Amino acid sequence: MTLTQTLTLTAAAGAGVVGGVLYGFSAFVMRGLDASSPATAIAAMQQINRFAPRGPLLVPLVGTALLCLLLALRAVVDLRDGDRTAWWMLAGAALYLVAFLVTAAYHVPRNDALMAVDPTSAGASGAWREYAAGWTRMNHVRTAAALGAAAAFVGSAVR
Repeated sequence: MTLTQTLTLTAAAGAGVVGGVLYGFSAFVMRGLDASSPATAIAAMQQINRFAPRGPLLVPLVGTALLCLLLALRAVVDLRDGDRTAWWMLAGAALYLVAFLVTAAYHVPRNDALMAVDPTSAGASGAWREYAAGWTRMNHVRTAAALGAAAAFVGSAVR
């Protein structure tokens, strides 16, 4: 196995791990929180957001993004050299970077804003409804992008 294949499969694993975490939120975490009272949902999500930005999530999330930048450069060089299978690698890198950018530009600011909401306040119910609807919709986007990246990286490595 070449170094490029090893790095590509590592990126596939990282994208798969991140996609799996995100899928859990789309499939059942947000539904479970929505079935709770807004105060309970906000308090629970605040705790999740306190513990999420730690090594077990950040290493695959950020590490895979950095690896994608490297693989995208490699794919561009390979494409320039006439290797048409490098499109798979470039697609995987692009898809994962979309997932990463949606996280950084959309989810992180909303998570930070939710941290300032008092779960027992009069406006908590409206704040939760507004947060959960958009957050979940965009989570579907980043989930699909991360899982699509994992599939594209596998396609690239086995070609």
